[in-house]
Amino acid sequence: MRRLLLASLIALAVLPAATLAAAPASAPLDLETIMASPDWLGHAVESPYWSVDGRSLYYRLQRDGDSVSDLYRVGAEGGASSKLDAAAMAQAEGAPVYDRSHTHAAFILHGDVFLVDLASGRRVQVTRSLQPEAAPQFSADGRALQFRDGNDWYSYDLASGVTAPAAILKFADDPQAAEPDALARQQLALFSTLREIKADRDAHRAQQQALAAADAGRAPQPFWLGNGIKAADTELSPDGRWMLVVTEPAHHDDGKAPDVIHYVTDSGYTEAEAARTYVGRDDPAPQSLLLLDLGAHKVWPLKTDALPGIKDDPLKVIRDQTIAALQKAGHDDEAKALQAPALRPVTIASDGSGGGIAWSDDGNQAAVQLRSIDNKDRWIASVDFANHSLVSQDRLRDNAWINWSFNDFGWLKDGRTLWYLSEASGWSRLYVKPLGGAAKALTDNTKFEVSQPQLSPDGKWFYVLTNKVAPYSYDVYRVPASGGELARVTQYEGADGFALSPDGSRLAVLHSAPYLLDQLAVQPAGGGTPRELTDTMKSGFTARPWVQPQFVEVPSSHGAGVVYAKYYGPANETDAHASRPAVIFVHGAGYLQDVSKQETYYVREQMFQNLLVQQGYVVLDMDYRGSAGYGRDWRDAIYRNMGHPELEDLLDGKAWLVKQHGVDPKRVGIYGGSYGGFMTEMALLRAPGEFAAGAALRPPADWATYNHEYTSNILNDPQLDPEAYKTSSPIEYAQNLQDPLLIEHGLIDNNVMASDSIRLYQRFVELHKKNFWISLYPLERHEFEHADDWYDEYRRIDELFNTYVKQRAD
Repeated sequence: MRRLLLASLIALAVLPAATLAAAPASAPLDLETIMASPDWLGHAVESPYWSVDGRSLYYRLQRDGDSVSDLYRVGAEGGASSKLDAAAMAQAEGAPVYDRSHTHAAFILHGDVFLVDLASGRRVQVTRSLQPEAAPQFSADGRALQFRDGNDWYSYDLASGVTAPAAILKFADDPQAAEPDALARQQLALFSTLREIKADRDAHRAQQQALAAADAGRAPQPFWLGNGIKAADTELSPDGRWMLVVTEPAHHDDGKAPDVIHYVTDSGYTEAEAARTYVGRDDPAPQSLLLLDLGAHKVWPLKTDALPGIKDDPLKVIRDQTIAALQKAGHDDEAKALQAPALRPVTIASDGSGGGIAWSDDGNQAAVQLRSIDNKDRWIASVDFANHSLVSQDRLRDNAWINWSFNDFGWLKDGRTLWYLSEASGWSRLYVKPLGGAAKALTDNTKFEVSQPQLSPDGKWFYVLTNKVAPYSYDVYRVPASGGELARVTQYEGADGFALSPDGSRLAVLHSAPYLLDQLAVQPAGGGTPRELTDTMKSGFTARPWVQPQFVEVPSSHGAGVVYAKYYGPANETDAHASRPAVIFVHGAGYLQDVSKQETYYVREQMFQNLLVQQGYVVLDMDYRGSAGYGRDWRDAIYRNMGHPELEDLLDGKAWLVKQHGVDPKRVGIYGGSYGGFMTEMALLRAPGEFAAGAALRPPADWATYNHEYTSNILNDPQLDPEAYKTSSPIEYAQNLQDPLLIEHGLIDNNVMASDSIRLYQRFVELHKKNFWISLYPLERHEFEHADDWYDEYRRIDELFNTYVKQRAD
């Protein structure tokens, strides 16, 4: 789930793409075709970036037949794309960064650092090493190029060509700083020779320190930070004076991890593989922050105790109830373990869902984003270098959970004004805030989401992706950094991402549509006619008459307004009173948006919807409550209550199908994978008789066995909030099964473990239930990769629906 559920679909070929492409576009769809390797569709353009000179763009494209991707280059003015062979790759460029005067650029290529003089075009390879370097940045004065290898930072002097470590961090106790204990002091007192040896050692050390302080050509003296911590992240200031070090306990126990078992192996023996830990088995490691003055060689801890609300307990009511219940049951040790900490622990290092450090371009200011481990608060704080402390600039509180998205932040070009995204209003908005001043929203409070903010090179504009026109319509907009009108720049309705050219005059735009994988275009940054640069789709796919989804609004009977959905039906649907069968598809991840004019993550599933329509069904795909794209309250609606608001929405969808499209209420099936599989199980077990049959693919049946990062946000920890887990887990409703249920799961799934489905299956066995089946796939993880398995699971789904939905006779 989370980001794991949003990984790209990869499958191995079982039918030659050429064979599929040659099939007549008018030929009926069949499972063999739509579940084969997706090579026959074409491939999405991925990871585009501008060349150093801004005249062309690079992008990646997956090959047919395997998961390897190649680098391509195309001119920004158009023309044919060139695939770079091994020789050409040696002269390629990586995504560039520039110094403040725009005289030099740097990039990473094959894990090494390169420097380019923009006037002459001269290119210098700075590193050639086995370990990959990353994060190149220029010093504030432009005289050095800084980069990192893991958590170690280096500085390359442009004039001398010398590379040196910016700092040397030692996570151990300084062997020279240890104070002698009583026995050692006695030895020194007794033996003059030992005193002479110690004096000589101290003299050598003092000399080395003096020489290092006076000679910039020497490697810096190490910082001895102690053996009780380790680095989670480090960030070097552009002026080279400061380093911020995010630390965590060196020996934090992540808890016991379950195993997944590989039954089909190269060796012929079964093999065990450790997976991730269960939620609540141990919280994430608490993190702290150190400020290092590299010039003065001093270290200060940056304490969090002054952050507003850091000493609050947002879970006090739930905590008190659970502790009282445990004490009443005689579990005093468990009750004691749930006592609230005096100071809430935080995480700081960026993990893709919040956190991180941002320096101003001149290195004079730093901002730190911190997130409470209980998921209820996010702070953005500046660093007071004079007083060695954090100063809160913004606090975001969410009584449910802080979103994984919309945590971007940084500095304006003035180096004194922060910018950040926040859901404080209920929707993601872009704000600017001068240090010590009031925050100002740059985007208005109408109901739309703002994401992917990029500041133009001249600092005058913010470019953002928004769904301002409609929840399902995404385009690039821009707004002045000083405030003003939010103006639409692209007109695609299916924009997915963008990158500003080095001079800020053009936008490279990734855009897609329901049957169009991501393609690349370039247009003026202020708006205008785009120039399409790629067409990577294949004619065998594009020539087919695919069913275009209709974007519809399903009225909520539970006070939720409307639920947006995609409806798939026949082209000439004239008889509104026909007794049609229907299927409701439920997207995965929970917090994901599938009702949009962008390409769908569910490429094969969308083709299966077409097959269902061909067979006489109509299909509804809903962005139920908890989905992305509709603001904070829509997301938070499932807090401590997963599977309940969503089911209300799905039942409203069924009622809408009956009323608007003549669907037989007794012939409605339901299916989905991951969170969609969970909702399929909840639908059959909490609303028996409503759905004729359901297929649950890789479903979480018991949230207590899912991961911590996702589950604890929505349901808190199971030890603290056991009632939320009981309310939200399908296995707790197993006794209600009465409708046919097909469960399908990969046996080496290390995201949602197959044990979830096997345990639920055993519950059904013990409850003497009928009409339930399980299909297990020995070589599949959470994201199915092999076309044979795709075909088999959907053959079973197709048979389930044709037997129990389409042909149902009451």
